[in-house]
Amino acid sequence: MCALQQSKQGVNVAITGASRGLGRAMAERFAEAGHSLFLCSQSAVSIESAAVDLRRDFPGIKLKTHTGDLSLRKEAQRCGRWILEQTANGGNPRLDVLINNAGQYLPGDISDEPEGNLEKMMEVNLYSAYHLTRALLPQMLRQGSGHIVNICSIASLQAYPGGGAYSISKAALSSFSKNLREELKPAGIRVTAVYPGAVWTDSWKGSGVKPERIMEASDIAEMVYAATRLSSRAVAEDIILRPQLGDL
Repeated sequence: MCALQQSKQGVNVAITGASRGLGRAMAERFAEAGHSLFLCSQSAVSIESAAVDLRRDFPGIKLKTHTGDLSLRKEAQRCGRWILEQTANGGNPRLDVLINNAGQYLPGDISDEPEGNLEKMMEVNLYSAYHLTRALLPQMLRQGSGHIVNICSIASLQAYPGGGAYSISKAALSSFSKNLREELKPAGIRVTAVYPGAVWTDSWKGSGVKPERIMEASDIAEMVYAATRLSSRAVAEDIILRPQLGDL
């Protein structure tokens, strides 16, 4: 049986960094499947705009939004409480899928990047996922199931000039995923780490790179959705996606 078909009350999916880019694409893919969405973003304007579009494109979808800076521990914990309150109030306290997608890229080499780059990258790219996951794990443990998806990066696996603190933080997120996987195996909770290469999002506009040279956000969304569709007896531990012509 597909893991997302286990709950007769519907499927609850929480996505961070959901207002644009990969998060927005994943929200669209899960909305297309009719799942209930709990979307988090730092920007109230952006997440509400995304919600308007999603409700228009997928009428009848259950969708709630939350605003907060998840790089702050208390804000991440507050987001976790909000998700649990929303699912409980909807009559289905389960949390089936958590996608830790919130992230930021600040370029620089270790030797000369601005002071504070490492701290900021760790807070946004690692601590947000760590604290939100810890806030939601008790519910997944109670229900004896769930799927945690951490959006890492090719930079987690391959160092490159200018990667600096970003690569370090994404490598830490990869390690977090591996530790979670080992810890949660007996509990029936699956953990997937996703390692995308270059994907066409707003951050590439004006870069001179042609959109057709790199991946579409929908490519990553489709693979993440497919991973959640596996039976409860299987898990995609690592998903590596690169542009067909290779990394830039």
